[in-house]
Amino acid sequence: MKKALLPMALAAALPLTAMADVSVYGRADVSLDLLDDGADYSELNLSSNSSRLGFKAKKEFDGLTALIQIEQQVDYDSGGAFTSARDTFVGLSGPFGLVRAGQFDSPFKRARGPANLFGDQVGDMRNLTRVGDARFDERNPNTIHYQTPKMGSVQLNVAYSVNQGQTAADGASDDALSLSVTFATGPIDFAAAYETYGEDHSRGERDGVRLALGYDVTSNIKLVGFFQSVDHELSDALTSDVFGLGGEFKLGSKTRLRGHYMHRSADIDDGDSAMVAVGIEHRLDSAVRVYANYAAVNNDDSVALNPYTQARTTSVPGVAGETASGLSLGFRYDF
Repeated sequence: MKKALLPMALAAALPLTAMADVSVYGRADVSLDLLDDGADYSELNLSSNSSRLGFKAKKEFDGLTALIQIEQQVDYDSGGAFTSARDTFVGLSGPFGLVRAGQFDSPFKRARGPANLFGDQVGDMRNLTRVGDARFDERNPNTIHYQTPKMGSVQLNVAYSVNQGQTAADGASDDALSLSVTFATGPIDFAAAYETYGEDHSRGERDGVRLALGYDVTSNIKLVGFFQSVDHELSDALTSDVFGLGGEFKLGSKTRLRGHYMHRSADIDDGDSAMVAVGIEHRLDSAVRVYANYAAVNNDDSVALNPYTQARTTSVPGVAGETASGLSLGFRYDF
């Protein structure tokens, strides 16, 4: 209930002068998964997949809007609540655009959106794009973000993370800069992004570029393309290029068939991985859906990735030179 008010008991506890448009929202996404590392492990698991609970408040005045958001992870498989901070910020929007401060998705992370067919599920592209310390799909702390108003079909985002820790270390270069440009008009949805981290960041100095494209061939057929290039100063195994192609086909208004192919090539010998994912999703209601996915990652001898690690509470490591796979049956409820 993204537009719903909090219970009256909570609202009544607030001073009348502080009353604003306050809402509670969330997502429960749980799946039953058969995970196989391609070697000795093949077991059934229950996973909670980026499930969350959040609170929003906004106050409009003089043509401006003050806003806050507090969002936390909830692990339905184990009963854990508020186990990790998600997008949490305070901000101000108006004719000038949006300015906010806190911890939230970077523009680089958001830029995968036009090609993101299996987000938070088995087969998520981040299993190949977000490897080890070459991590770019992040919510960086201590971040200031500016988003321009839409200029026709174009919008720009600039986010600067001042430092990594609670307090800046004297003389340390652990900041991060993330930039994106998006273009959406008619059948075209496109995003390009760049991100860089300072030499003293705990995961190392690195930078990356990302391109994502979605194209509606017809009202029922969508094609997507993706490219990412990462340069990690400390590791050839983490310096890599990833590209992918995929598509979605609508069967009526409630059912979607999806599939993509992703390939990662690292700067080491025998360092390639290829991922294939296929799935079907059926919407029982605008807020409730069920889905079934199968995904597999084939690894060269120097790499051990899998298709089921990212954004999920359940995972086991891949095995170098083997094909890891996952079969998933899931239920998602957005409120």
